[in-house]
Amino acid sequence: MLEPAPLVDTPDDPIPIGAEPDWFVGAGGAKLRAALFTPPGRARGSVVLSGGRTEPIEKYFETIRDFMDRGFVVLAHDWRGQGLSARELPDRLKGHAKGFKPFLEDYRRLLNAYEDRLPRPWVAVGHSMGGCLTLLALASGERRFSSAVLSAPMLGLQFGKFSTLSASGLMRFNLMLGRANRYVMGQTGNPFDETFDDNVLTHDPHRFARYRAQIRAHPDLALGGPTWSWLEFAFRATALLANPERLRSVTIPVEIVSAAEDRLVDNSAQAAAARNLPQGRLITVPGAYHEILMETDDMRNIFLRVFDALTGKSAPKPAEAPTQTPPAVPVAATAASPIPAPAPAVVKPTVAAKPVPKPAAEAATKPAVKAKAVPAPKPVLKAAAKPAAAAKAVQAPKPPPKAPAKPAVRAKSAPSPKPAPQATAKPAAKAVAKKVPAKPGAKPVTEVGTPKAVKVPVAKVAKPAVAGSAPKKAPSKRTPAKKAPAKNAPAKS
Repeated sequence: MLEPAPLVDTPDDPIPIGAEPDWFVGAGGAKLRAALFTPPGRARGSVVLSGGRTEPIEKYFETIRDFMDRGFVVLAHDWRGQGLSARELPDRLKGHAKGFKPFLEDYRRLLNAYEDRLPRPWVAVGHSMGGCLTLLALASGERRFSSAVLSAPMLGLQFGKFSTLSASGLMRFNLMLGRANRYVMGQTGNPFDETFDDNVLTHDPHRFARYRAQIRAHPDLALGGPTWSWLEFAFRATALLANPERLRSVTIPVEIVSAAEDRLVDNSAQAAAARNLPQGRLITVPGAYHEILMETDDMRNIFLRVFDALTGKSAPKPAEAPTQTPPAVPVAATAASPIPAPAPAVVKPTVAAKPVPKPAAEAATKPAVKAKAVPAPKPVLKAAAKPAAAAKAVQAPKPPPKAPAKPAVRAKSAPSPKPAPQATAKPAAKAVAKKVPAKPGAKPVTEVGTPKAVKVPVAKVAKPAVAGSAPKKAPSKRTPAKKAPAKNAPAKS
């Protein structure tokens, strides 16, 4: 049923890997061209890509590669009357059509011919005339697609200085005169004369020149302006899609990407279609001309992001499941037990890394070690270098450095002969000794060696140090320090 067909290769835009071009038979026995592009590995689904008027398969090589890179099989085709498919008139450059029904039948036969080679789900992508016919096929009963993305679909036409009503009247008048096969007024049959400065399709000079190189390499790909008969087809097709009842039958998600600076199709008709579609949505690309997928990268990427968002829901990447499943098990386990998860992060930066993983009983001895670290210059400086709160704690013990040993002797020999300031200093020290284990005991892991653990005891000790005599806090902290080695010894083992 399918016979091998050619594809045109150019140095600037080579044929994508995995291409299989074929001829298939359309309505009335027309010989039409299609090409299947299969990416390596397991496919996420399939994209059926339908270009606009004048656009052959080759023009979308870059877009086809984009879809393949995302894991999709891509089926692209030439509509009848363009590309290398059968032309309606002997003059190949005339863009001619005989109603919309042959197009819809061709589309149905295309899907039937490749159905077994297209992994599900299917995503319909159409530009301009291709977007119009894709939506018309969906509204006419095609139910094999899971979603659709339409680029500047031809749901209405612009005629420059002429109104739609005037253009429709001219069209009917010329058809009555038997001029169906003639070019529409102002159109020409030579597509090679257009220059980049005069074009209204894209702002990208490279993509504009790339297509021109393709039609120069194979002139049979080229197509000129439309005929009056093609214009009649366009009026009839867009009129059907202006019917809200017809669009309400399309229940799949449909994203309509509109070009803000489009001069060929009617953006208001696209907005109306998006409102009438049950799951329709309109996204406008600021500054874009008609051919969004041939635009500059910043505008073109908006379409690709819309495509990615839509297919991320309807066709998730199959490769993600196996790659993410193995790490998902331990991640879930750590999420269920939040305490051991942060413990390694706290232990690594601390000096006493060995005692940290031990039970809470050991944590009760650690406040004594912290009490040592408060007056000691080296540990305090390290902790103070990070947070501002620790810096305040360093400023508190500044008076004692002159004679740190003497206050300790005084505390042993004369605990009570001193006036009231000393008596108040002792209960304060005891109160600290009781509170210090209570708070570290509640959070044994986070208060092991982090700046937060130092803030709690130091802030409470620093306040009495200013009110009373700071040197007499050192004895209360050093005396438990002597007991600490006995408790820490089993922790290391």
